[in-house]
Amino acid sequence: MSTINDEQGKPKISKEERYFLEGPHSRWTEFKFIIKVMREFIRGYRKLHFVGPSVTVFGSARFDEDHEYYKLAREVGKEIVKLGFNVMTGGGPGIMEAANRGAQDAGGRSLGCNIILPHEQMPNGYLDKWVSMDLFFVRKVLLTKYSYAFVVLPGGYGTMDELFESLTLIQTGKIEKFPIVLMVKEYHKELYDHIQEMVKNKTISPQDVELFLFTDSIQEAMEHIEKHAIHGFGLTKRRVIKPMSIFGEK
Repeated sequence: MSTINDEQGKPKISKEERYFLEGPHSRWTEFKFIIKVMREFIRGYRKLHFVGPSVTVFGSARFDEDHEYYKLAREVGKEIVKLGFNVMTGGGPGIMEAANRGAQDAGGRSLGCNIILPHEQMPNGYLDKWVSMDLFFVRKVLLTKYSYAFVVLPGGYGTMDELFESLTLIQTGKIEKFPIVLMVKEYHKELYDHIQEMVKNKTISPQDVELFLFTDSIQEAMEHIEKHAIHGFGLTKRRVIKPMSIFGEK
């Protein structure tokens, strides 16, 4: 991406992005964008089609390895692997890196769906396999498609976007109810209070609060995932799909 920062350090919008945001363009231009979307999906599908069941960990890119949340994410990554899952993240630094690192610490498989950004995000050094893409919505589809659970650790706008999109898809029946774990009560306490306020004002139903587990305990989080992902989806009987060399798959 050709985006650079301006004099205030804020990312500038590239000419391509600005052009897209201007609204409708020629049919040919719109068709080329559709082709780009399709190519990103196909590239993601080819990369991740044979990876097996995964759990995605979300969180901020801005915590270094000395931070308590980084250390927590690393432990979470280890425990996910012990359940028999791959660890999947957004592929970047911070909590994403820590979870991927934890997966490798435990001898498991570490995956990333990296988004190409003008700052913060390059694939971290603890990935066994990853795919990079330009489009956030393609990335979110891939993270959902290949995951059987989400673990949400402290993060910013992107993390909240991923959390609430997942909850909305489950709430509206667009995807099956799979386990979502929101961790670190101290960090998320105002968010949880606001969710209770939504219930009070009847903008969501009381049972919608039960769509996720709110906890500080890694053990409780793993028990929740084991109950609702492994037993809930019958993963012990999962059909194994093998690559076909005729299609260049591996």
